[in-house]
Amino acid sequence: MSSDKKVRRRVITPTTDASNADPLLRQPQLHLYEDEANCCERVFVSREKIKWYWAPAFIGFWLLIYSAISIPASNHLPRPLSIKDEAKYPERFIAERAELNLQRLVALGPRVVGSRENEMGSIQVITSTMQKVRAELGAVHEIEMDVQVASGSYIHWSAVNMYQSIQNFVVKISPKGSNSSTYLLVNSHFDTVPAGPGAGDDGSMVAVMMETLRVLAKSKYALKHPVVFLFNGAEENPLQASHAFITQHKWAKNCKALINLDSAGNGGREILFQSGPNHPWLMKSYRRAIKHPYASTIAEEMFQHNFIPSDTDFRIFRDHGAVPGLDMAYQYNGYVYHTRYDRAEIFPRGSFQNTGDNLLALIREISSAPELEDTSKHAEGHTVYYDVMGWFLVFYTETEGIILNVVVSIGAIVVCGLAIKLMATNSGIKLQKMLKRTLHTFILLILGVVAGATLPIIIAVFMDITHMPLSWFTHNWLMLGLYFCPFFFGVAIVPALYFHYTATDRFPIGQRVQLLMHCHCLFLALLTLVLTICSIRSAFVLMLTCMFYTVGLVFNLATSLHTRNVVWIIPHIVCYVPPFLFFAYFSHSFLVTFIPMFGRFGDKVNPDLILAVFSVAVGMLIGGFIVPMLHMFRKSKTIICALLGVTLVCIIIAVTPLGFPYRPETSVQRFAVLHAKRTFHDANNNVRRSETGYFIMPQDRRTYSVKNKVINMTLARSVKEECLKETLCGFPLYNMRWHNTRERGLWIPASEPVLGTLPAVKVVSKKQLTPNKIRFEMELSGPDHMGIFVQPLNGARVVGWSFHQAPLRLNYQPPYYIYFSYGVNGDPLKFWLELEKPSGDWNTPTLELGLHGHWIHHKELHTEDFKKFLSSFPSYVDATPWPASYDTWLY
Repeated sequence: MSSDKKVRRRVITPTTDASNADPLLRQPQLHLYEDEANCCERVFVSREKIKWYWAPAFIGFWLLIYSAISIPASNHLPRPLSIKDEAKYPERFIAERAELNLQRLVALGPRVVGSRENEMGSIQVITSTMQKVRAELGAVHEIEMDVQVASGSYIHWSAVNMYQSIQNFVVKISPKGSNSSTYLLVNSHFDTVPAGPGAGDDGSMVAVMMETLRVLAKSKYALKHPVVFLFNGAEENPLQASHAFITQHKWAKNCKALINLDSAGNGGREILFQSGPNHPWLMKSYRRAIKHPYASTIAEEMFQHNFIPSDTDFRIFRDHGAVPGLDMAYQYNGYVYHTRYDRAEIFPRGSFQNTGDNLLALIREISSAPELEDTSKHAEGHTVYYDVMGWFLVFYTETEGIILNVVVSIGAIVVCGLAIKLMATNSGIKLQKMLKRTLHTFILLILGVVAGATLPIIIAVFMDITHMPLSWFTHNWLMLGLYFCPFFFGVAIVPALYFHYTATDRFPIGQRVQLLMHCHCLFLALLTLVLTICSIRSAFVLMLTCMFYTVGLVFNLATSLHTRNVVWIIPHIVCYVPPFLFFAYFSHSFLVTFIPMFGRFGDKVNPDLILAVFSVAVGMLIGGFIVPMLHMFRKSKTIICALLGVTLVCIIIAVTPLGFPYRPETSVQRFAVLHAKRTFHDANNNVRRSETGYFIMPQDRRTYSVKNKVINMTLARSVKEECLKETLCGFPLYNMRWHNTRERGLWIPASEPVLGTLPAVKVVSKKQLTPNKIRFEMELSGPDHMGIFVQPLNGARVVGWSFHQAPLRLNYQPPYYIYFSYGVNGDPLKFWLELEKPSGDWNTPTLELGLHGHWIHHKELHTEDFKKFLSSFPSYVDATPWPASYDTWLY
C-alpha cells in the first residue's frame, strides 16, 4: 500500500489549447460529416469529397463559358453600315463602300509586280476612286496625289533585294492652308502573290484606306496634321515598295509615325501585333481612340522572334526610316491566305466596319497628338498591352510591367507561405514537417508537369512517324483530345497516384489539394520572376494567373474557408472564372491564327510537335488551377483516366477520313509547282547538262498525300543529292524562304516548258585591274522576276560589286543571292563585279553565275502537258504554277 503513494499518475486535463492536447487526440476538425451537413452539402458532398457524378458538370461548366463567352468575344464584329446609312452617319465609315472598292480591285485578278494587272489595272482603279474622292472634297481639306516610280536595293533575309521601276500610289490629305511638316503615314499594299486575287491580303486594307480617305475628305472636322496614304505596289516581292517610299519619296522625311495595315487571312478583327518600338505614346493614342480593341504583346514577341512565317512593311519603315508606328493585320481564315480562294465574296462586311471604325478614329487621334511633332522626345521604352475580350485595352510601360510582375509574384509567394503556415497550425503539424510536405508536393507538381508534357510530345511524334500529321487541320476540335487531354491527364495522374498510395495519411484531401495549388502558384510566381528578368513582356499572363489565385486565397484565409474541406472551392472557382475567360479568349484567337499557318510552314517542321508544345503552354495557363480540383471528386482516378480515353478516341478518329487534313476550297493543301528547264555549262560554256521537269516545293508535312493521285508523282525524287553537286541545288529557287527549305524540294522529269526571253548576262567589258584582281562589267536582261547566284571559284573572292555592299562588308559566305524584279520598265540591269585571286592564275574559272527566271503571271506559257499535270492534283490541293528556268555560266 505504501508503494502506491510513490506511483506518479498522469492526469489529462481538458484544455482548449490545441498545442497542449495529446497528439493522439489532436485530430483536425476539418472534415465534414454527413450527419452534420446541411441539405445542399448532402447533395454535393460524400465523405469529404464531391460526389463523382458532378464531375461532368464541373468540366462542362468550363467548356460552356469558353464556348458561350470567350469564342463569341473572339469572333465579334460590329454591325456594318450600308450606303443608305450614310445620310444618318455622315462622319462614319461605310462598310458597303469599302466592299465595293474591294470588288473593283479583285476583279483584276492576281496583281503581281510586273504584270499589266498590277502596274496598270491597280493604278487605274485607285486613280479613279481618288478622283471621285477629290470631286466630293469638303471645305476644310485639300488632296495631293502622286505616282512614284522607283528603283533601289536593300538586304532582306540575307539576300540582296533589288527592284527597278516599281510603283507606289501616294495620296496626301491636308488641312487647307496647312504648312505643317509633320505627317502621319498609313500604308497597305495592292500587289498580290501569283496564287490568287488577294482579297484579304491585302486588297481589303486597300479598300478600307480608300473609304477612310473618302470620309476624311468630306468631313467638316479638319485634321491637325497632314496624313499620307501609301498604296504600296510591291510588298510581296518582298517589301520593295515600302523601301522605295521611305528612302526616296519627297514626303517620306516628314512622316513621323505609321499605321501599317496587312493581312494573313481573310477577315475577322485586325490585331495590333507590333507597336513602337519604344514609343508608348502610340499605345496611349490607340487606347484613347480605338473602337474595337484587339491587341497583344504576346503576338508581338512571337512575330519578332520569327514564330510566324511572314513579314510586313512595318520592318522596312522601322529599320530604314526610323518611323515608329502600329502594325495591324487580319488573321482570321488563314486557310485561304495566298491561295486562289482568297476571294472578295467570302470577306465579312463586318470586318470592314471593325477596321474602318478603328482606322478612322486612330488617324484622327494620332494626327492631332502633340507627340507627333517631335517623336524623338517620346521614345521611352517598350510597352505591355493586351485587350480584354475585345471590351477594353490594358496598357502600361515595360518598367511598370516589371514592377507589377515582381510585386504580384512576391505577394503570391508571401500569401501562399502564410497559407501553408496556417495549414500547419490548424492541422497540428509542426511547421518544419509542413515545409517538408510542401517540398514533396512541389516535386510532385513538377513530375506531373513533366509527365503531362511528355505525353503530348510522344503522341505528336507517333502521329508524324505513322504519316498522320495535321489531322486537326480542318477539324480543330481534334487537338483537344490529341494534345490537351493527355497533358491534363499527366498533370493529374501523378498526384492522384500519390494520394492513393498515401491514403492512410491523416492529412485531409481538401488540404492536400490546396497545398498542391499553393505549390502551383509558387511555381508560376517563380517562373514569372525568371521571365521578367529575361525581359519577356509576355510574362504578364503568368502574373495574372498568380494575381487572381492570390485574391481567391486571401478571401479563403480571411473567411477561414481554407479550413473547410470542400467549401474553399467556391471562392477559388469564382476568382478563377475571369482569368480563365481571358486566357481562353486569347488562346482561341491564337489557335485560329496558327493552325492555318501550319499548312505553309514547309515539310521540314513537324506541325504536331509544335502544336503539342503550344498545348502544354496553354494547358498550364488555362488548366493549372482547374485540373487539381478533379482530386476533390470521388472516383477521381476514373475521371482522370477518362481524359486518356478521350485521347484514344481522337487518335482513332484521326486515322479515319474525318481526320484527313484537307477540304476543297476551305482548307487546302499547298504546293508550288514550277515547269522548269535546267541548263549547266562547263568551263568553255558548252552545255554539260540539261534537263526539264517539274520542280515542286511542298508547303506542309503531308506531301505524300498526293503520291498516288498526281501524274508521275511516284517518279518524284528528292533534290538532296543535287544540293551536293550544284550551287544552291541548281534549281530556280524563287525567294529566300525557298532557299531555307531547298533540300525539301522534289523533281519529276517532264517535257520541255515554253519560256519567254531567258535571263541572260552580257559581259560588256572584262578588265584586269591588277595581277590579282579582275573586273567584269555586265548587263542582265530577262523576265520581270529573276535571281542571280554568285559563286567565286578556285580561290577567288568577290571584293567589290555594284550591288548592296552589306554582304561584302559583313563577310557573308558565298554563294551570294541577288533577287531582282522590275515593274513598268524592263531595261537591262547594269552591274559590275570585282574579284581577287591571290594565286593570280586566271586560266581557271573565276566565277560561276547562276541565273533563274520566273514567268509567274504568264499563264499563256503553260503547256498542255503542264496543264494536264496540274489538273491531276486532287481537288483539295491549291497548286501555284509557273514556268521557270535555271542556267549556270562560268567566267
